[in-house]
Amino acid sequence: MDYMKFSFKSFTRTCAHALACGALFTFGSVQHSNAQGLFATAIKVNDRSITNFEIDERVKFLGLLRTPGDHRKLAREQLIEDRLKLGAAQSVGISPTREEVDAGMGEFAGRVNLETAEFIKAINAGGVSEDAFRAFVLSGLAWRQLVQAKFGSRITVSEEDVDRLIAASGSGDGIRVLLSEIIMPAPPSQAAAVQERAERISQITSTAAFASEARRYSASPSKARSGRLDWLPITQLPAPLRPLLLGLAPGEITDPIPLQNAIALFQLRGIEESDVPEPKYAAIEYAAYYISGGRTDATLAAARKVQSRVDRCDDLYGVAKGQDPSVLDRDSKKPSEIPTDIALELAKMDPGETSTALTRADGQTLVVLMLCGRTPELEQEVDRAELSLGLQNQRLASFSKGYLEELRADARIVEK
Repeated sequence: MDYMKFSFKSFTRTCAHALACGALFTFGSVQHSNAQGLFATAIKVNDRSITNFEIDERVKFLGLLRTPGDHRKLAREQLIEDRLKLGAAQSVGISPTREEVDAGMGEFAGRVNLETAEFIKAINAGGVSEDAFRAFVLSGLAWRQLVQAKFGSRITVSEEDVDRLIAASGSGDGIRVLLSEIIMPAPPSQAAAVQERAERISQITSTAAFASEARRYSASPSKARSGRLDWLPITQLPAPLRPLLLGLAPGEITDPIPLQNAIALFQLRGIEESDVPEPKYAAIEYAAYYISGGRTDATLAAARKVQSRVDRCDDLYGVAKGQDPSVLDRDSKKPSEIPTDIALELAKMDPGETSTALTRADGQTLVVLMLCGRTPELEQEVDRAELSLGLQNQRLASFSKGYLEELRADARIVEK
């Protein structure tokens, strides 16, 4: 659960399709010898075994969750960590109750707007058992309980810590960043290859090399400018991206950031701070017009025709007239509620501007995205309790990562 990054909307669609098809995962007439191989030990972690069957199920689960990267490699890594986490928890008598695990499964299923039973039916149809899902949730719960018990008392956040956080970021109020970007389409069939390429690009150390990769691979309109963006207020960018950018030195690149059907990379070229706060927004209104066919020359040409006909969001109603209502969405949402890939594109726009960098339906639908407007946020008092809790969680996560690395270093791990 610690490393899952996926699109809830995509998974909901996957679940619905799987249930509609009524696919059943059965073993049929599996040969006895094949069954022996399936349940044979693939990895030994101290005295705990991981079978080929468990790896196969985790691979399928990662596929259903639309997790980027090499699913088999990631499945092996996660299952090794699961064994380490459970072993450490059980060694000090920590074992989540069935009720706690049931609640955790319900919370996880709720993230994709499904009841637990509906979620289980969906993953069953995709070849993943309820036991595999339960084990997945169990290890995450046990680990959180262990980390809290082991390190919780060591973590203190003072008023001075909160003051420093406010002063350092000003909630990002007066900070602007100069970025270069690469947005690479990553439909399921290409996800692993694109992830591998993104990992390579993230190791680049020069702006010229990053610019070259942007011209070659990026699907964003900034490709024509070698990925270079103009100065942007940090408050205009999605909240999860801000600390990543503020942690960079000029010339450094973020780790690959998974988006829906895409992977993003950002290089910091400059940063500046002023005494004049940048505006924050209570809501952002935008429209999306969908063109079937994916990112092809024909659909991009059709998108350019749409862009030439519209100057404001209301104009899109004329474009969509006579078509199925589903071809046009118009929303006004809090910034935190906007999908990350859409929020990234909107951050680069002025009202009335459009973008064709995004796709939906596993890359089969091109999106013409338009910013309608931004509603400024009224000045609000800083929630110090929320900032304090955030600092506590950040420090706890640091302890958690270090402890897991220590467990792995001390473990006997034999991979077959």
